[in-house]
Amino acid sequence: MGHRPLVGITTSEVRRAEYTHPLPEGEPLQHEMALGMPYVRALSRAGAVPVVLPPLRVDDVPAQLRCLDAVCLSGGPDLDPSKYGASPAHELGPLEPALDDFELAVARVADQSGLPILGICRGAQALNVARGGTLHQHLPAITDHSVEHRQAEPGWVETHEVRVTGESGLAVVLGREQLWVNSFHHQAVDRLGSNLRAVAWAPDGTVEGIEDPGERFVLGVQWHAETLDRGPVHPRLFEALVAAAAAQRLDLAA
Repeated sequence: MGHRPLVGITTSEVRRAEYTHPLPEGEPLQHEMALGMPYVRALSRAGAVPVVLPPLRVDDVPAQLRCLDAVCLSGGPDLDPSKYGASPAHELGPLEPALDDFELAVARVADQSGLPILGICRGAQALNVARGGTLHQHLPAITDHSVEHRQAEPGWVETHEVRVTGESGLAVVLGREQLWVNSFHHQAVDRLGSNLRAVAWAPDGTVEGIEDPGERFVLGVQWHAETLDRGPVHPRLFEALVAAAAAQRLDLAA
């Protein structure tokens, strides 16, 4: 690949100052943006140049995305239900409304710009909300508890199976209709957003994959594929995003 595509990754989590342990020679305590390195490694191995997107003002998002070829929406905390017109459930986790505004803006601007999009965990939920969908705020309230969606095992351990629709783009990317995944989420897709379809499910019926059925690569998975890089299957998600980003770059250059 002559010019490696630039893929932006959202930082959907904040390391708050009050929970940080300072070093004696360090800077004063302050909020810090946080992003796990597995995202960066997964995209780099797939052939991209990862570009970490700091959560700036919503008005800055078009400028941030102007030079990018694709976007990856990362995992993070629960989404504020006010973003999709719902009241907060009692079991809702800690919220970062400003980060929600930023990531939803990234998803919407990327959509408007025709960029390929891959959402991971919360990123898949953000993609759904950005397109007008809603979320289940507390999965244990609506499932049969046959699947542990907040596993205690490390991220590289696969703990439950997922069924994928055979005619879906996700099945084509993965090369299979059944696979094992990890699980680190509290919320999940409820009502689907505009031009999105559910294409993968956990055994308890929880939506595990969504996609735009059109030609552009717009895909979200509920599992953390970035930490499942020890086999041949999950890296294909990042490879497909990078391939779509490379094609996007060629189309713009033509």
